Amino acid sequence: MDSNQGQKKDRKSLLLAALAILALLNVVLIYFFYKEREKNKQQETVITAKNEEIISARMKLDSISMQLDAKIAEIQQLGGQVESLVAIKAELERDKAALKNTASVDISKYKQKIANYETMLAQRDQEIAKLKEELGIVTTQNQELTQKVGGLESEKQNLQRTFDDSVVSLSARNRELSEKVTIASALKAENVTANAISSRGKERDGGTYKAKRIDKIKIDFNLAPNPISKNGSREVYLRMLDPEGAVIADMATGSGTFVSGGRETVYTAKQTIDYSNDGTPATFIYSRGGIPLKKGEHSIELHCDGFRIGTGVFKVK
Repeated sequence: MDSNQGQKKDRKSLLLAALAILALLNVVLIYFFYKEREKNKQQETVITAKNEEIISARMKLDSISMQLDAKIAEIQQLGGQVESLVAIKAELERDKAALKNTASVDISKYKQKIANYETMLAQRDQEIAKLKEELGIVTTQNQELTQKVGGLESEKQNLQRTFDDSVVSLSARNRELSEKVTIASALKAENVTANAISSRGKERDGGTYKAKRIDKIKIDFNLAPNPISKNGSREVYLRMLDPEGAVIADMATGSGTFVSGGRETVYTAKQTIDYSNDGTPATFIYSRGGIPLKKGEHSIELHCDGFRIGTGVFKVK
């Protein structure tokens, strides 16, 4: 009995010792866990602070980059030199690219770079102010020159208008003279006569003929001398009109169309005449082709170079 109670006491003592050891281990683990958590918090705080500084540096570099672009554009407009600024802009872009690798960034170095860039911008503001001051003098001179140029331009425009008006007037006169010369150079058919030729070849004159005795009509005329008309070959068109005003024409025997007076019209016959400016005689012989001519007065028109140059008549009874 005493032996059993002793064993129970020993087991209880061992259990209590084991519990004490476990409790101590828990305390140790909790301590280390707390320490590790504090360490992680400190590291996160450091990383967060560094990231914030990097983001701030990026934003400042972006702002400086935009300001630098504006300075470059303004100095160029003012006529200043921008080569050094372009080189600084290239260096700035390299600094911005290097900020992407956050693990190797020395933020203190970038703070100094940003301070240098900001100082540079302030210096460029002074340069721009000086250029504007210098440009003010140049602008005044340019305004005076602009006023003088404006006066010269106005005078030039007046002279141009006067010249244009003169050219238009001269062109109109030249056209008028050209038209007058063209009209004056037109040929004129004189002594236009129409004789009848019978089927036996007998020719009758007088201007009035019996229908049954007309096999052909012979039209004679002279091309009057004209000192301003050129010698050479001319196309002369004959238009023979019946008493009702219709053109006597047969396309199968040589009739066709031509332009006279600006409009197309039908001709009875045509031939080429060698004009020599000495009263050149000419003759048309028109065969009626078996078709009898209508009774009444027939008209004859002669055309050349777009003008009607002569007329005549004959009667059929």
